[in-house]
This record gives sequence, structure tokens and C-alpha cells, in this order.
Amino acid sequence: MASIGHVAVGMALGRFEAGSASWKRRVALMGFLSLLALLPDADVVAFALRIPYAAPWGHRGASHSFVFAGAVALAVAALARWKGESATRWGLLTFLAVGSHGILDTLTDGGLGAALYWPFSDARIFAPVRPLPVAPIGAGMLTARGLYVSLVELLVFLPAWAYALWPVRRTRTP
Repeated sequence: MASIGHVAVGMALGRFEAGSASWKRRVALMGFLSLLALLPDADVVAFALRIPYAAPWGHRGASHSFVFAGAVALAVAALARWKGESATRWGLLTFLAVGSHGILDTLTDGGLGAALYWPFSDARIFAPVRPLPVAPIGAGMLTARGLYVSLVELLVFLPAWAYALWPVRRTRTP
């Protein structure tokens, strides 16, 4: 999957959390949650380290699991508590952002699937329905296939983009 859908999920979660906060706060929250939604794909360094794609720490492996999402959520919750924010709320938002990544990757029509249940199972999972075309990795995104994947994702995630970017209605105070 190209990053368009993952970013859209993070931005929608950020908009939800920000509510009618200032523009600066909304942008910061949308950016932070988008980075969290993209975090599992940091596993592409496995290619440079010659870790096989199908290995537990290969692409779409352990970093795409619910356990990984939970570990990141716990770390962000601890940081939120330290900063005086709601640990529960930030833990849940983080789990949704990071955990959504593996689920969305199961909706693609290629690759090996996502190791959602790692470390309990190394099985790579696909959803029963796979409407999203798999994205080429690296420079392949600059090809006609990459453009096609990007356009499909943009259309599929258009509601999330619209929600995230729709202007906030300010209520007038008397």
C-alpha cells in the first residue's frame, strides 16, 4: 500500500483529537498521528540489512502486528502521562494509528500479507477482500503503476482526507 491511506488515517485521527483547537494544534496532532500510522513501514530498512521479506522482522512482519502497536501505544501513553495529558486517550489513539497500518496492508492484492498476530504466529494475513493494489517499493512509485496505486488510494481514502482537511466551524461566543 502506498502511504496515502496511512497518512489519511493519521490525519483523520488527529482531526478527531484536535476538535476545534487552533490550526497549529490540529496540524501538529495530524502530523504526529500520521507519523505513527506510517511507523510500521520503518521495517523497510530490513531490505538494506538483508533480512528476508518473509522473516519475522522483514517487511510487513513484526512491526505490523498488534503487539507492536500495543508497545508503541504504551510508550506514548507513558509520555502523555509524564506531560500531564490523558494516558488512556493517547494510548488508544496511538494504538488505532499504528494498528491500522497492518490491517490496511491486509487489504492489498499483493505481497506476503501482514504478521498481525506476531509473536504468537508468524503467519502473514490477508483480508478476505483485497480492494487495494499493492504499491511498488522505492523508485517503483515513480512509474505508471505507482501513479495508479496512488490514485486508487486517494479515491478510497477521500472521505478520511475530507474529514481531516474540512475547515473547522468556529462557534461564535456572545
